[in-house]
Parts: sequence; structure tokens; C-alpha cells
Amino acid sequence: MGLTPVPSDEVATVVTTLEMRERSPLCPLPPSPLRLVRWRTPDANKYRALFRRVGEPWLWYSRLLMDESRLLSIIHDPAVEVYAVEDRAGVEVGFLELDFRRERATELSYFGLVPELAGQAHGRWLMAHALQLAWRSGTERVWLHTCTLDHPKALGFYRAQGFTPVSRTLETFPDPRALGVLPEDAAPQIPYLATSRR
Repeated sequence: MGLTPVPSDEVATVVTTLEMRERSPLCPLPPSPLRLVRWRTPDANKYRALFRRVGEPWLWYSRLLMDESRLLSIIHDPAVEVYAVEDRAGVEVGFLELDFRRERATELSYFGLVPELAGQAHGRWLMAHALQLAWRSGTERVWLHTCTLDHPKALGFYRAQGFTPVSRTLETFPDPRALGVLPEDAAPQIPYLATSRR
């Protein structure tokens, strides 16, 4: 057993893949003042703004770096569905992205709410919607990834919803704060070491 150094301008995480092979019994949707709105052909800038708002605390950045044509080729694909979560005032406070491009499988590509909504049972409401949408005729597997950079309760939450961990991988990538994609004060719970090189 050994330790592998990670450069100060990179981040390392353990990624867990979880899956569900059987649809859980349908339960009533938990009550919530939120609503789910399908974005059929999302505008790239609007999509990125919501992606950033939901994901910045967890260093989500991949879609922020993609060139517009690549991003649109994904989020406008007929087999990819993007949903915004809106509050009573119509403000977008979360989103869900489902990828049906693999035969008989649905990936929950992105699933999240703004940090201000944590701990209020809205995640269970959103997951109930996600699973209703994901389990279509012919679907045999619903799966997702989470990692040690996500909310500390994310893995336990997914397991409680019926997902089973099936694999783990190590991932290192350039720190998006060092790249200037996210502000240096994003995700303060994840040490930002690149400043020590200045």
C-alpha cells in the first residue's frame, strides 16, 4: 500500500458507480413546493449558469469547459433529457439530466439542488421524479456516479434510494480553480493548494 502524490494544481477523488437493476415499487411523490420543468433544447449559456450554480460547491466543471457545439450535441440529443427544478417564484434551483443513449440503460448524468435546499427532503422528491422518468419500458439498469468531492451524504443518499455500489475508480483532474474556470473560493471544504505555488 502506498500513497501517490497529487500535484498541487490537481484534485483527486474516489468515484463510485452505483446502479439499480430493478424498479422499486412506486411510492407517492414526497410533497414539495418545487416543480420539474423539461428543457427541450436548452440554451448553452442558461444551461451552464444552472450547472455552475448547482455544481460549483462540488467542483463540477466539465460542462463549463466544453465548447458550445460539443455541449449542444449532448444536451440537444433526443436521447438526453434535461430538467430544471423551479421554486414557486420560477427561480431555477436545481436540475436533473437523464441519458438514454445506451441501450436498455439510463444514466442519471447530473442530479442536484442548490446548497440552500440541502436537508429539506427536496432531494428525495427530485429522486422520486428521476426514477419515474428513468424507468421506461425496456430499461434494465439505472445508474449514476458520485465521488468523494460531492456532498458528504451523497453516497448514503443514493444507497437509501435503492442504488447499489458496483465499482470504484480513482480520478485526478486539473483543479478548476487553478484553471480559472471556478473562483478560488469555490468548494472551501476541498483544499485549494495551487495558491502555494504562487
